[in-house]
Amino acid sequence: MKPLVVASLQDGGGDRCIDILRLAEGYAWVECRRDPEDPHGWRHLHPPISGFASDAEARAAAAGSTWLAA
Repeated sequence: MKPLVVASLQDGGGDRCIDILRLAEGYAWVECRRDPEDPHGWRHLHPPISGFASDAEARAAAAGSTWLAA
C-alpha cells in the first residue's frame, strides 16, 4: 500500500507542513518544507515517523515534536 496523506497541516507562512500519512501498518507523520525558488515543491525533512494506531495519535506526536506545538 502506498502512503496516503490524510491531512497536511501548514504553518502560517506556507513554507512548512506536517503530513499525516496512512500506511498499511498504521499511521505516521513527516515534516516537510518548500522553498519558493525551488520548483520541486515539498521535500521531506526526515523519514516518516510511524507506529501510531490512529491519525489522532500521529498528530499528537507531531505537535509535541515540531513547530506545530507553538
